[in-house]
Amino acid sequence: MAAADTQFSQAIEYARTKAEEAGVFESITLEGGELVCKALGSAEEAFYRLQLRDEGLFVVLDMKDRWQSESIESDLMHSGDSLEELFDEELAELGYEGDTPTYQHYRDDQMRFVFQSHVPIDGKSSGEAGEIASQYLLGYEACFRQLGDMDEDGGED
Repeated sequence: MAAADTQFSQAIEYARTKAEEAGVFESITLEGGELVCKALGSAEEAFYRLQLRDEGLFVVLDMKDRWQSESIESDLMHSGDSLEELFDEELAELGYEGDTPTYQHYRDDQMRFVFQSHVPIDGKSSGEAGEIASQYLLGYEACFRQLGDMDEDGGED
């Protein structure tokens, strides 16, 4: 597990640097070994995270406000777009060339509404893992910013 921990730590540091360079988050911190990025301009507080779990690395968007989560779901329903397709488009713009991502949406034990996707870094070098982790984090931000009330100001990209 030590090699996986080192790979994760290096991937997180790389993603943190890329997130800071992108300037699309209100704040970026490390909390308990995970990267936590506060959404910029969101109507309600929301966080993007890179989390290592037993099942692997995940990119996460979570929020406590049910209305915020429902606004995202509503936009998807009314547009007819799938979240997988929107996220895949954002990843392609960031240079990602892997498989189409999947996602899960649920309410967790802390009563937060969660969107999450597995980040496919297994078997990758630390450099590749960092690049993929940053693409997934920035892709999630770009994808969700255009949905619901994640961009309260309605700003342009």
